[in-house]
Amino acid sequence: MKTVVAIHTAAPMVEPIKALFKGNMPEVRLINIVDDSLIQDVIKAGQVTAAVKKRLVGYYFAAVDAGADIILNTCSSVGEVAEAAKDLMGIPIVRVDEAMVTRAVEISDSIGVLATLPTTLGPTVRFVNTKAIAKGKKVKVCEGLAKGAFEALLSGDSKRHDELILQTAMQVAREADVLVLAQGSMARMEKDLAAASGKTVLSSPLSGVLAVKDMIVRMR
Repeated sequence: MKTVVAIHTAAPMVEPIKALFKGNMPEVRLINIVDDSLIQDVIKAGQVTAAVKKRLVGYYFAAVDAGADIILNTCSSVGEVAEAAKDLMGIPIVRVDEAMVTRAVEISDSIGVLATLPTTLGPTVRFVNTKAIAKGKKVKVCEGLAKGAFEALLSGDSKRHDELILQTAMQVAREADVLVLAQGSMARMEKDLAAASGKTVLSSPLSGVLAVKDMIVRMR
C-alpha cells in the first residue's frame, strides 16, 4: 500500500482532499498534516516568511518520517517552498496546482489567473511563467484579484464571494483564452465560470490528486 502525506495550510481543504482520494485512490493510505497558522502568517506578512518556510519544510521531513511515498502540497501560496524542497526529501513532492498550470500552458498562450488573495495570485502567476519558460513558450498572463471575496467567504457570505469572483473572471476573460483558478476553494465555480465566460476554466485540487494517482501507477 502506498502512502501519501498531504500538507495543508488551511483546515477547510482537508475534507475535500480526503473525499478526492476516497473517490479516486481508495487503496492509498492518506495522512493529513494541518497547520492553519501557516496561511494566516503568510496573509499577515503579505509573503511567505522565513519562519513559514522553516515550519513547512519541517512538515515535509515529518511526512518522510511517517513513511510517505509522495508528499502532496495542497496550498498554492506556498508552492514555491515545495518546489525548492523537492531535492531535499528523497521522495516526490507534488504541487496541487502543477497539473493545472501545466495544462494551461500546453493549451494556450493567453492565460488569466484568478485569485482572492494576492499571496496566492503572485506565486501562481510566477508558476505559469516558469512553466512557459521551461516549455520554451511565450505566454501572456492576465491577473485577476477578486478583492473582498476572501473576506466575504470568511464572514460566511459565499454568495458575495462567488459574485466577486464571477465579476473578476468576466473582466479577465476579455484578455485571456484560459482561466486558471489559483485556489482550491474556487474549484466549485469551474463549470459556472466556464459557462458565463465561454472560456476554458481550469482548477485544482482534483487535477493535483489525479497527478498523484498517475505517479503512483508509474511507481508500481
